Amino acid sequence: MNVSRTQDPADLSATEVLAAYRSGALDPVRYAQALSARSRARDPAISAWAAFDEEAFLDAMRRISPGPLSGLPVAVKDIFDTFDMPTACGSPLLAGRRPRRDAAAVAAIRAAGGVVMGKTVTTEFASAYPGPTRNPHDPARTPGGSSSGSAAAVAAGIAPLAVGSQTAGSIIRPAAYCGVTGFKPSFGRINRTGCLSFSESLDTIGDFARTVEDAWLLAEVMAGAAQPSPLRPAPRPPRIGVCETPEWDLAAPETLEAIDRAIVAARTAGATVRKVPYPALGPALLDAQKTIMNFEAARAFAHETRAHPGGLSAQLSALLAEGATISADAYAAALDQADDTRRSWAATFDDIDLVLSASTIGEAPIGLDHTGDPLFSRVWTLLHGPCLHLPTGSAPSGMPTGVQLIGRNRTDAAFMRNAMWMAYAIGLAQPTRDTR
Repeated sequence: MNVSRTQDPADLSATEVLAAYRSGALDPVRYAQALSARSRARDPAISAWAAFDEEAFLDAMRRISPGPLSGLPVAVKDIFDTFDMPTACGSPLLAGRRPRRDAAAVAAIRAAGGVVMGKTVTTEFASAYPGPTRNPHDPARTPGGSSSGSAAAVAAGIAPLAVGSQTAGSIIRPAAYCGVTGFKPSFGRINRTGCLSFSESLDTIGDFARTVEDAWLLAEVMAGAAQPSPLRPAPRPPRIGVCETPEWDLAAPETLEAIDRAIVAARTAGATVRKVPYPALGPALLDAQKTIMNFEAARAFAHETRAHPGGLSAQLSALLAEGATISADAYAAALDQADDTRRSWAATFDDIDLVLSASTIGEAPIGLDHTGDPLFSRVWTLLHGPCLHLPTGSAPSGMPTGVQLIGRNRTDAAFMRNAMWMAYAIGLAQPTRDTR
């Protein structure tokens, strides 16, 4: 790949950077300098970083190791332990905390030659109380949460790749609001050791990137793949099922328009598209997700509740108090509902390849005192399958819009091939050079 001297390397995707390294058109130090300059120019307005040391980053990029991520900087959500950077989880209770070892996902990134560029802002303990990050497209709007800084860093061109996590909608929603690709793999695909636990039955590690191909590369490395195969689009048009949730009447016009455009593009490219029913139990699934999440969070943060009752936000305190009132029987019933629905929902994919639905109610809301509603992601997180936000365009306001793709649990590779096919169909990508 050729990179002209007038082209800003910070605008390249991760796979384009790797190709430029191989061709000799770009070197890691020049790339690091471009990203650092971009960070100095843009981060003051958006506050994506919780911790970033430019000199340490430049030094690390001078000493890169071989591997599938060799020379690729990765921004890491500040709920993942890093032995060489603070991990405060968005809470003043942990300010200055210095872990002694890396989280498993971070260790995998470093082993693959990736460089941990810095730590990105998260909401308080990856919950609802927002941090200082603003939306790169409009600083008056939320970037979403809880992976606020990770989504904003990729959207602003500060980092090509970023790590996030999702318990309700903390990857899909920030990706939608900031206009980047956000990938939540199947539950358990990426080891969570060293990552803050909010809800052990729901927490899922994923990532943010500019393209589907980039998102797959980082996710596969974090999942332990020694040599991830380059992602290729599905060889045939997928069979797509459009799922309108029980809350569909709450979707804003820009959300519905994005879905309609995606349907037209997919059909034009040869896909079959039809409606599929929402999972069994309908609205009760939202309650099951909240019951499981709140019950588990109340127990995960029992120490903070007892030892630091005044150190938690009102929002988090209320969630934990509600979780503490949930009985073990109600929790067990919600787990059973989730298990039963996962089994019945799997049959949906017997005759379709991909589900298309909404990512968010609408564009990023104005205001910084909240992070938006994860309404259209909660149930898909509960069902444990892979999900991806695909940015597809803009609303009349100029804010990003897109769609959510959902796949069968534990079929991530096939799911991402179909997602890449969709990206081509919508015109977001062109066939990629072989980067092996």
